[in-house]
Amino acid sequence: MNWVALRMLTGDKAKYLGIVFGVSFAALLMAQQSAIFAGLMRNTTSQIRDIEGADIWVMDKSVQFVDDIKPMSENRLLRVRGVEGVAWAVKLYKSVARAKLADGTFQQVILLGLDYDNKDSAGRVVGQPRAERILAGNWEDLEQPDAVFLDEFGWRYLFGDTPYEQGRSLEINNKRANIVGMVKCKPTFQTFPILYTKYSQAIQYNPPEPKTLSFILVKAQDGVPHNELCAAITKQTGMKAQTNDEFFWTTIQYYMERTGIPINFGITVFLGFVVGCAIAGQTFYLFTLENLKQFGSLKAMGVSNLRIIKMVMLQALVVGLIGYGLGVGGAALFGLVFETFVKSAPPAFYFGWQILVIAAVAVAVIITLSAAMSLKKVLFLEAGVVFR
Repeated sequence: MNWVALRMLTGDKAKYLGIVFGVSFAALLMAQQSAIFAGLMRNTTSQIRDIEGADIWVMDKSVQFVDDIKPMSENRLLRVRGVEGVAWAVKLYKSVARAKLADGTFQQVILLGLDYDNKDSAGRVVGQPRAERILAGNWEDLEQPDAVFLDEFGWRYLFGDTPYEQGRSLEINNKRANIVGMVKCKPTFQTFPILYTKYSQAIQYNPPEPKTLSFILVKAQDGVPHNELCAAITKQTGMKAQTNDEFFWTTIQYYMERTGIPINFGITVFLGFVVGCAIAGQTFYLFTLENLKQFGSLKAMGVSNLRIIKMVMLQALVVGLIGYGLGVGGAALFGLVFETFVKSAPPAFYFGWQILVIAAVAVAVIITLSAAMSLKKVLFLEAGVVFR
């Protein structure tokens, strides 16, 4: 009977391809839009993921997300170091500055100042990119006066397709910033170039302020649970302390609640689901109507309703699997092409396993609803219809 069901499904090529197209289009649209949405949300947390080596971020209690900077006095660093369970704590400076290029134009940049005076147990600067992310220059060159590292996208944004070369410089607040190297950073939501430098150098690039400390990066002692240490820091210092994952989701939650991005992408994904239901459901229903005599013949030969349900569900399953594969494959291909050929801006495309699950569930609902629409006619069909 399974063979008969598949022969009925593929008998009319036009309707068969129409059903597959409907499911494929729905899967493609839902997966592609979901991947772009996930990519945008991940881009909002790029600095959290780029700054490595620490377990906990400590900040002013009113900070809502990673770009919501509330400067603190540097004596708070000592208060955090005095909390039991803290192995070490270092400073981090983060701000948006205005850089002047050689041609006189201005560009906003993200300025990250790392604490060179206090290093981790391995002697590394906390937040220093791994060796594979350093594309040009030596990280030790930041010890030079006015030295900065620029991210790869920032170089393309500021200097176009010109290959990297030392000797380029920027001017920030009438102070020179010499580019001594280039690093690969994760794409940011704001798409501003990123500059790495020493903490002491970074605070000179902006107008003098009484409070300059943006964040405190903390490493927990071995065996100390991170959540318990966060609670202890908050209790003793009055500041907000969150693990990397907690700060990651806090930032995403802010953009989810305060921007229209989720609603806009949600509407597009929902329209993809509706279009898939409409195309697949209508085509599947017409396909069933044209095969009523065949189903009537099967009933006349003694085939039960349960068996016919299994046949229709097999047809829907085959269509769903093919449509799902083509749809998510097309979405993945879109992301690959986008990342490979679009060099003007970093891609906001994250095709995680969650996207595959969401698309699979949506396709399963589409084919189930489509099959249910057609089954109503078949189940109440009289076997004698074939003889009329």
